[in-house]
Amino acid sequence: METIQGKMSLDMDLNKLQERLANSNRIILDLGTGDGKFAFHLADKVPDDFVIGVDSCRENLREQSRSKLKNLLFVIASAQNLPCELNGLISHITINFPWGSLLESLLTSDSRLICGLQSISSSIASADIRLNGGALTEAGWTLEDGAEQIHHNLLQAGWQINTPCFMDAYALRTFPTTWARRLAYGRDPRAITMRVALPIQQNVNIVDIPLK
Repeated sequence: METIQGKMSLDMDLNKLQERLANSNRIILDLGTGDGKFAFHLADKVPDDFVIGVDSCRENLREQSRSKLKNLLFVIASAQNLPCELNGLISHITINFPWGSLLESLLTSDSRLICGLQSISSSIASADIRLNGGALTEAGWTLEDGAEQIHHNLLQAGWQINTPCFMDAYALRTFPTTWARRLAYGRDPRAITMRVALPIQQNVNIVDIPLK
C-alpha cells in the first residue's frame, strides 16, 4: 500500500506494516483524514495506540506526515478501495465530517465502502461517525434527514448504532480538527455523531478516545 512522508511516497507491504504495529494496544483508522491533524492528535495523546490516517489527497498530508511520532502512519487510498494490508487489523474507525465521495458512499450505502470497512475491522471493532449540516446540505439533504438515511443504511448493513447525538457550536470549537473549528464559525454550526459497533461483533465495549 502507498504511504506518505512529507513529499515522499513510500510503498509498505504487510510485513513492514506489522513491524510498525508491533506492541500497539489499539489500531485506530481515521478515514478521510484530510490534513491529518486529528490523527496526529490521537497518536500524540495515546502513544500506546497506533493511528493510521487514510485519505486520497496527498497534498493536504505533507505537513503532518513529516511527524516523528512512531505510532502514526498516513496512507494514500480512497475510502472505496481500502488497502488489503489493513484487513482484520483495525480496532476503531473514525469518520469526521465527511463530504464528497465519502459522504455520498455513506448516503447510498456503497458496498465498496461498507464491505471495505468490515474487511479491515478486527473482531472488536467500533466506529465514530460525525456528520455536519453544511456538507449534507450541499449533497441535497438536511442534517436530520441525511443522518437518518445513513443511520438506516448502517442498520441495514447489520451495524449496531447508539442513539445519535447532536454537536453544537461549542462542541465543534473544542473538537480537535481544522474542519470542525471552521464549521463552528460557519453558517450552520451543527453536527451529529453516531457511535457504532460493526456487525461481526457482539456486545462490543466501545472505548472513548481523547478529544482534548
